[in-house]
Amino acid sequence: MGRGYPGLRDVDDVLARLVDLVESARSLPMSASCVVNRAEVLGLLDDLRAGLPEALDEAQDVLADRTSVIDDGRREVDRLLADAEVERRRLLTGTDLVQDARGEADQVLEDAREQAAAMRAEAEDYVDAKLANFEIVLTRTLEAVERGRQKLSGRHELDALREGLHDDRPLPG
Repeated sequence: MGRGYPGLRDVDDVLARLVDLVESARSLPMSASCVVNRAEVLGLLDDLRAGLPEALDEAQDVLADRTSVIDDGRREVDRLLADAEVERRRLLTGTDLVQDARGEADQVLEDAREQAAAMRAEAEDYVDAKLANFEIVLTRTLEAVERGRQKLSGRHELDALREGLHDDRPLPG
């Protein structure tokens, strides 16, 4: 997670601290709710908010890198094909070995096409791996935010129950 990308690693670290904070929070008796330090949670959420733009910038860099790798690959393919065509034409101009030259030119062209296909596949695999890694980070971020929101929602319910204890109305349920 976040190998080589400090922004992604920072977001992941803040998420881990948030999860640890909620998991280690003191549970309220007979309730799924817990007590967390609001300032600490809000501070971690602010850290997340600050780290996400950097993580998103890294994702944009990966996408830009993907485009650059693909463009470089296409230029190399075009160059290889042009070189192969030049070689094919050169070989075809000889009168004694025309048949051999055609076969050799076709083989050079086929080799260039295979190399181009391999380069395309390699570039796509690289970009796919980077995007998959980023997808995992974003999924974890969204899950942590949802858990945090659920915990805060539970805390609001607890506050409402506590306010109900201070007046003379009977508790619900």
